[in-house]
Amino acid sequence: MFSSNLSKFQRWIVLAIVSSALFMIVIDMTVLYSVLPRLTHDLAASASEKLWIVNIYPLVMSGLLLGLGTLGDRLGHKKLFVMGLTIFGLASLIAAYAPTPLVLIAARTLLAIGAAMMMPATLSIIRTTFSDERERSLAVGIWASVSSVGAGMGPLVGGFLLEHFWWGSVFLINIPIVILALILAILLIPNLKGNKNKKWDFIGSVQIMIGLVALVYAVKEISRREGSISIAVLSAVIGVVAMIIFMRHQRKSQNPLIDFALFRDSHFTTGVATALLSCFALIGMELIVTQRLQLVLGYTPLEAGLYVVFTSIASFISGILIGLVLHRVDKVKVQWVCLLVSGIGMGTLLLFHDGNILLQFAALMILGAGLGGAMTAASNSIMLNVPVEKAGMAASIEEVSFELGSALSITLLGSLSSFIYTASLVLPDELTVPPIVRDSLDEALLAAENMPTAAGSALVEAAQSAFDKSFIVVLATATILLLASAFIIRAVSKRKSSILEH
Repeated sequence: MFSSNLSKFQRWIVLAIVSSALFMIVIDMTVLYSVLPRLTHDLAASASEKLWIVNIYPLVMSGLLLGLGTLGDRLGHKKLFVMGLTIFGLASLIAAYAPTPLVLIAARTLLAIGAAMMMPATLSIIRTTFSDERERSLAVGIWASVSSVGAGMGPLVGGFLLEHFWWGSVFLINIPIVILALILAILLIPNLKGNKNKKWDFIGSVQIMIGLVALVYAVKEISRREGSISIAVLSAVIGVVAMIIFMRHQRKSQNPLIDFALFRDSHFTTGVATALLSCFALIGMELIVTQRLQLVLGYTPLEAGLYVVFTSIASFISGILIGLVLHRVDKVKVQWVCLLVSGIGMGTLLLFHDGNILLQFAALMILGAGLGGAMTAASNSIMLNVPVEKAGMAASIEEVSFELGSALSITLLGSLSSFIYTASLVLPDELTVPPIVRDSLDEALLAAENMPTAAGSALVEAAQSAFDKSFIVVLATATILLLASAFIIRAVSKRKSSILEH
């Protein structure tokens, strides 16, 4: 371990380097939320292409994280971090000038590859840099806060850039950050050698990626207005089979991507579940809220970003405060209490989404404080309950939880929103519109631009009303999930404690 060779100042500089890269990675998860209406319009993207533009990034990342995390244990995390930064910068340049939705989807895929190389390295470098438990808890708390605040700042950054530049600027802004982080990483991050005897399970990485993509595609297909049930079922079967093969392969492998024995530790398992659920709720809320603010209430992208930034501010503060005291308290208790608080915040936002704006901001801050604390406690539970030689694996599992939570949120809550929108859209009998308006509010607004004023206004009103119904259902679902998760984790931890006492 090289932490003893670094001064205290150097350790915190290393944290700043990896945190800046993490901030950039996470921002790219949500930066398109406030840009999406403009991007969809300019590229003439369909509802399906729009979802894939957003979803391909977390989906590919979650599929690659496990394999690349263990590759980092083998090659050395600094080397993988630097390679990932380089790929991320090149992909950002391609995405910024993408002429079609398909090129943008391809560029987002390449961005995900670079991000998947960096993310496990960020947490593994922290794990091996900070040997003091109190310092490490605070460092992990800052890391988790950066992660949550980055997700929350995405819509604000996107909105600000769109006020002054074209949508591609949200990717171009990555370039100077990549260059600076690359120089500092090469100069300042110690080069801890990896374990050359540790093999990289490329086959397992491909298996889990096929499984995830196929399962998500099945959900998307069945939720489409003209989706094919047979294709959805076939895709689901492929996904389930791939995941079963992956799990069997892992149990037989001498160098697995996932050591399932880690999940025997209840703190580790609870941390994984909390990380996934927190990201699921945060990403789902930001996506549906920023879309409603712009498409229904007429906010600009910048105004929509400023609206949700209250969640990020509270999350950042909460994460650091929890990190300062986490070494002295029960981490599992912090997790379920914070999930409960975030559920209350989400429910409050639902109750007052058409009410007093100050109450809405208060709800967003309660939600952010709960999620920030939950993510910090989850990160500590995961990383501090594994041996240092499995830091890359543990970091990968945690980040898969974050990315999978994001992908599932966009897929499941996005599909739920689309389903409720389509089912709720009631058009006047005399109104003749193309069938595509039933797919999404974006496409209904685009169609309305080419219709007579009265007919276009009727379509817009009906479509916005349908979207509002989907908004309520999505927030209610996220609220129930957070509250239920808090009570389940509390019950499981109490039961575990009771068993240990006897």
